Amino acid sequence: MERGEAEPARWRHTSLSKVMIGPLPAALLHQPKGASKEPFLTEVSPEPTPMAAVYYTPLNFIKLYSSMDFGRKWQLIHEHVTPNRFYWSVSGLDKEPDLVHMEAHTPDGSVQYVTCRAQMCTEANRNYPFPGYIDISSLVVQDDYIFIQVPTSGRATYYVSYKRDSFIQTKLPKYSLPKDLHIVSTDEKQVFAAVQEWNQNDTYNLYLSDTRGIYFTLAMENVKTTRGIGGNQMLDLYEVAGIKGMLIANKRQDNQVKTFITYNKGRDWRLLQAPATDLDGNDIHCIMPFCSLHLQLQMSENPYLSGTISTKSSAPGVIVATGNIGAELSYNNVGMFISSDAGNNWRQIFDEEHNVWFLDKGGALVAVKQPSVPTRHLWVSFDEGRQWTQHSFSSVPLFVDGVLVEAGAENQIMTFFGHFSHRSEWQLIKIDYKSIFSRKCTEEDYQTWHLHNQGEPCVMGQKQIYMKRRPGNYCMLGKDYSRILSAESCICRAHDFNCDYGYERRGDGNCRPAFWFNPSTVSRSCSQGQNYLNSTGYRKVVLNNCTKGVKDMYTARKQQCPNRPPKGLLLSTKDDKLTANLGSNVTFLVHLDEGDSLRTNIQLDFGDGTAVSYSNLSWTEEGIKHIYKSAGIFRVTALAENNLGYDTTTLFLHVTCPVEHVQLLAPFVVIRNKEVNITALVLPSHSRTVTYFWWLGNNTEPVISLDGSISHTFPNEGMHTITVQVAAANTILQDTKTIAVKEFFKSLLLSFSPNLDEFNPDIPEWRQDVGRVIKKALLQVSDFPEEQLLVAVFPGVPTAAELFLLPHKNQSEGKKKSEEELEQVSDIIVSALNQNLVEFELKPGVRVIVYNTQLTLAPLVDSNPRHSSSAMLMLLSVVFVGLAVFLIYKFKRKIPWINIYAEVNQEKEQEMIGSVGQGDSTPKITLSEFSTSKELMEKELDARVKRGVGNACESTREIPNCTSV
Repeated sequence: MERGEAEPARWRHTSLSKVMIGPLPAALLHQPKGASKEPFLTEVSPEPTPMAAVYYTPLNFIKLYSSMDFGRKWQLIHEHVTPNRFYWSVSGLDKEPDLVHMEAHTPDGSVQYVTCRAQMCTEANRNYPFPGYIDISSLVVQDDYIFIQVPTSGRATYYVSYKRDSFIQTKLPKYSLPKDLHIVSTDEKQVFAAVQEWNQNDTYNLYLSDTRGIYFTLAMENVKTTRGIGGNQMLDLYEVAGIKGMLIANKRQDNQVKTFITYNKGRDWRLLQAPATDLDGNDIHCIMPFCSLHLQLQMSENPYLSGTISTKSSAPGVIVATGNIGAELSYNNVGMFISSDAGNNWRQIFDEEHNVWFLDKGGALVAVKQPSVPTRHLWVSFDEGRQWTQHSFSSVPLFVDGVLVEAGAENQIMTFFGHFSHRSEWQLIKIDYKSIFSRKCTEEDYQTWHLHNQGEPCVMGQKQIYMKRRPGNYCMLGKDYSRILSAESCICRAHDFNCDYGYERRGDGNCRPAFWFNPSTVSRSCSQGQNYLNSTGYRKVVLNNCTKGVKDMYTARKQQCPNRPPKGLLLSTKDDKLTANLGSNVTFLVHLDEGDSLRTNIQLDFGDGTAVSYSNLSWTEEGIKHIYKSAGIFRVTALAENNLGYDTTTLFLHVTCPVEHVQLLAPFVVIRNKEVNITALVLPSHSRTVTYFWWLGNNTEPVISLDGSISHTFPNEGMHTITVQVAAANTILQDTKTIAVKEFFKSLLLSFSPNLDEFNPDIPEWRQDVGRVIKKALLQVSDFPEEQLLVAVFPGVPTAAELFLLPHKNQSEGKKKSEEELEQVSDIIVSALNQNLVEFELKPGVRVIVYNTQLTLAPLVDSNPRHSSSAMLMLLSVVFVGLAVFLIYKFKRKIPWINIYAEVNQEKEQEMIGSVGQGDSTPKITLSEFSTSKELMEKELDARVKRGVGNACESTREIPNCTSV
């Protein structure tokens, strides 16, 4: 991999659409979701045999198939796979050659890392190397490493598996706080990662890991990025082919972008020395650090164009790039530059942008102008760009869209493809350049070249000598060409060592502990009697081959594990969440920063009356699982203890279950300026884990409570809407009621002939329709305005309802007259009810008679506190009689209005429960004085009493107050 591509937010590669055809053996096939029945060939095994095709499509997930008989038969691997997130096995690491790594979706929308054999991928044969869920499009299988990102509510968390071992969380400096992270390279026994930290917008910091890919240290800050044509973020970092440890990067520094080069994997960086002369031989006065050479480091998104920089492993030290000379990187007045000695010295070769390809293993160079300009010519150089020969390859100028170089021992073919104009067909031009070589190279045609860094012969701990063809010799290199002649190890010096994890390089060049790092911390896996490696603050650059010298001084020292008390105990859930669904398996993770893991006892109290104890920390590595059987907020406590001390930590876990039903209980009509109780009944019942949001009247902001009841006073007359939302777990349910607010009103309780119960399905829609029919029937026996008459049918059987007579909105004629009018209308309706004159037809042949369940008329209910003494005595008497009746019959018979409220709990839609407000001078009878909501929901209330007509009891009230006894 010559260069990394930055992608948003996760470990991942670029996902450009592409079609490839090649000689490959077994194929993977996918069918995009929602696509036609024709599937698409999409990925192939890396072992050579027959043809396969690759097609990528940006959909949510795909169906993945495999074929082992050249496409004759296809076997389904998985139905829900993330596009571009499936990989063949890696030879030498995976045991089965047909193993498939993939990112698969579960039915609930979660994502898992799954492996299986291509032809044996049933659920029973699937493996889950990472036990939890992962973020979508985060799986990367590359070389020795597998990367994933786990979904967390806070910071991003990344895990790596090295050589297929268990996944371990990666360690970046504590306060890097990445908001974006990309894999740049993994091909030099370590991981290059680009991290956009919390305070960066258009730059990234470059980090290098240890060999296992776990511990990352800073290599360069503020590396520039460029957005490609496909929208991908391209990091301005280039890994020079053929010379390990050599990188070129564009860094933003003091609001300028400058190009830097390193020869030891980011340990030291320096600017590029500009050429001494221009193309015409004139001197260039460019003094560092004020002036230097700057290179464009974009790789071409067209694989058949060279991009702005090119190197080849078979031509070590040769670098061709587009750039400019000055104080900073510019995209104006650019030219082409070349270095033949690995970036130490540079020459300008063109004053315009060109694409440059390597021929004959780098023995020759061919250059063509950018495809935006049509051309008939190409330029060839045999002396590393010092002299160029122009050749014509077409009689008509061609827009060159790409060049395919087919290099072989006997076959030297270069294919140009493009078009003469934007409307013309594609043109293919093949050039056999074998004839330009007069012979094969012999020993006399080669010379030695010593790799160096501005005169320093030791690069990556070695003195390396390469064999290169003498510039200007027109001989063919051949397949037996050897690049490295010798490599001699150097004595280790300071520049062969980077700062270790947790250490930072200071101004004097020494590595010191970062303010957040405690160098005395010893791994908890270090047990008494064992040894551990105590860091000196340095670690050797990966693949550096130096020996002796300061190696022993900088290398971590082996020391005996000390006996120490537990310290830094941390407790978390495996998914790093503080919520769990009722009945789910919660996995707790216990982490100890310091202490002897083999001699430290771990105790975990789950907060629900159960606890576990482990003799040492090693038993908890896979996590501690527990299932909660009730909802609530639980205090989970962990204790780590040994003979030297102890440490504790606490976690509060919210165990929730989704709300299935919410029913808003509220009066149908209330008195103005009188407090009314409103209740939301929730099924199943929750404890401390439900949040209630109340919108009362015309309020735009909700009242938030943890209690299912709330009191409210309505100051204005009219129709008011009450809405409650109940939030638990990831579920939010809502119910809404409409309440009429009046100064006074009259109400009557209604009952019906028994035949109505036979057709009562006990659902809200039916009650609303029947209430409308009852209202229509009542209007036929009275001359009362329709808008002043309301009917509320109660849930449950026997069917009952409440009739409300409301005063006119305009009471300018006087309250007394309105009260008299309500009394008159009430008398008329009661008389009609008592004479069985109110009836309606439910269906053909079924007529229902409406009755008045009261023997005496109720007094008017209003907000005036002044009542006559006789009226007060009557009201108080009725209340006490009602209470006595309730207490006597509570355990003997079921009371119809209680039955009504029991049915309310089973409703799934809006209900309107009749109620009358009360004056301050009379006792208030509320729902809490009778059965609780839990009691009302019990099955015992299914037994219903037969309806009859008994004594009337009437008073101001907040709940239906008339019972049949």
